[in-house]
Amino acid sequence: MVLAAMTLLVVSANVASAQDGQAAPAAATEQVAAPSNEVNPFDVKSEVPLHQALKTKFIEGGAGFMSLIIICLIIGLALAIERILYLTFAKTNAKKFVSQVEDAFKKGGVEAAKDLCRETRGPVARIFYDGLQHYNEGIDVVEKHIVSAGSVEQSRLENGLSWISLFIAIAPSLGFLGTVIGMIQAFDAIQAAGDISPNVVAGGMKVALITTVGGLIVAMILQVFYNYILAKIDSITIDMEESSIDLVDILTKK
Repeated sequence: MVLAAMTLLVVSANVASAQDGQAAPAAATEQVAAPSNEVNPFDVKSEVPLHQALKTKFIEGGAGFMSLIIICLIIGLALAIERILYLTFAKTNAKKFVSQVEDAFKKGGVEAAKDLCRETRGPVARIFYDGLQHYNEGIDVVEKHIVSAGSVEQSRLENGLSWISLFIAIAPSLGFLGTVIGMIQAFDAIQAAGDISPNVVAGGMKVALITTVGGLIVAMILQVFYNYILAKIDSITIDMEESSIDLVDILTKK
């Protein structure tokens, strides 16, 4: 998916560059041929499509830094979507599952409860299965294994979050780096021209501003997904803790 998106961006950038290169001589010819004081009342500017405007800003911001920022967005979104799907399948009705385990325990004993846990997906079922495996060793041993299994499941839920936070930090950093390089280019142009004029400074400043905006937008998008993932992890963690307490209560009664 990442390679396909990168290829699409490169091809789109090349096509846009070619179109701009072909349109520039024609526009210059029209400006020379037409009188400067003649105005065409039927000349109405057409609205630029969004994708064309984005491609134009991508090229103006510099293909190098903007490509890196887009790569951060693509990889970050891929990781975020993977976590969201994993957490969605990990979420179960914990209260209903606890009642099912209790009924299975009453009807078929520990083995029936373990079979139910094996057939049920999610971290709550895996914690229950680990605790039930040590049922004959005493309630204290069961509690220790439940805590250990809960720590393992918590780590599984948080797997990949460090990479998402890394891309959240890298995207604006790349934008700021593009800003610094754009400022350097602007000062180099001023030094080469020997004069400070808006036309000389505008090029480097435009690159600087576009890369900064791109990096900040990518960071904000990934931050929204990151916080949503954290909220789902907190919800599942609460279910695991409450269910573990209920399991200990059930085993204590038995």
